[in-house]
Amino acid sequence: MIPKEVLKNIRRIQITTSRMVNDVFAGQYQSVFKGKGMEFEEVREYQPGDEIRSIDWNVTARTGHPYIKKFVEERELTVMLVLDMSASGFFGTAKQLKRQLAAEFCSVLAFSAIRNNDRVGFIAFTDRKEKFIPPRKGLRHVLRVIREMLYFKPEGRGTDINSALEYLNKVSRRKTITFVVSDFYSGDFKKMLSVSNKRHDIIAVTVTDPWELNLPDVGIVSLEDSETGESFMLDASDSRLRREYSLNAQKRLKERSKFFQSGGVDTIDIRTDIPYAKSLFKFFKAREKRRLFR
Repeated sequence: MIPKEVLKNIRRIQITTSRMVNDVFAGQYQSVFKGKGMEFEEVREYQPGDEIRSIDWNVTARTGHPYIKKFVEERELTVMLVLDMSASGFFGTAKQLKRQLAAEFCSVLAFSAIRNNDRVGFIAFTDRKEKFIPPRKGLRHVLRVIREMLYFKPEGRGTDINSALEYLNKVSRRKTITFVVSDFYSGDFKKMLSVSNKRHDIIAVTVTDPWELNLPDVGIVSLEDSETGESFMLDASDSRLRREYSLNAQKRLKERSKFFQSGGVDTIDIRTDIPYAKSLFKFFKAREKRRLFR
């Protein structure tokens, strides 16, 4: 039996995110993702008017006559939500904890998907695979996914994006639109990300709290690494320390951005102190613009 408070919270998110999908992102999701997935159907002889870039040069060379590859549009897409549930998600100094923000953001994506009759799947991970819900359609299914995102209690505390991507490739044989939602405090996963992005359309959603970027002047503070349990104290009134902290944070962000860019992975940056609607809208617009100029 699901507690009334849990149902109330899920209902609140359903109302909030559904309204956002209908009012703000109506058409954006469809224009960006619908028609993007193409499935090979057959090879046939070239006919006047066919696009030159569709020519299959291997078959053409073997037969001595020009042939083209014919593709058909995938009518249904699969959206995978790969959510980091490590202990660092329970940090937040603004409006929400990082994990709460991530769950609500994923809800918008899930409602956008089912509005367009697409399937939605879910993978929760920490330093291991925690939970897998196979892709399905429908409101009832999405509400179950949201419940797990909000209230599932993982066993692990750390973050292993490598293992999450490996599991994605194992359970998703066909191409998916995959949103990996995390703060990306993980070991090296560059190689696995490159492999996964060739098989799927990976979008990295980075979740950040303002204190991770700039340390406020609050005097002596005691901090604890939620994933390792390591604790330490520092003097936040020291301006030189705060400046160094900010510089290191900016350096980390630039390196992460460069890393995703080099792998051809699109990113969406969301923060606990800023409404995420603008970031998502910006992502949709950039994707749409890129498709028009291909």
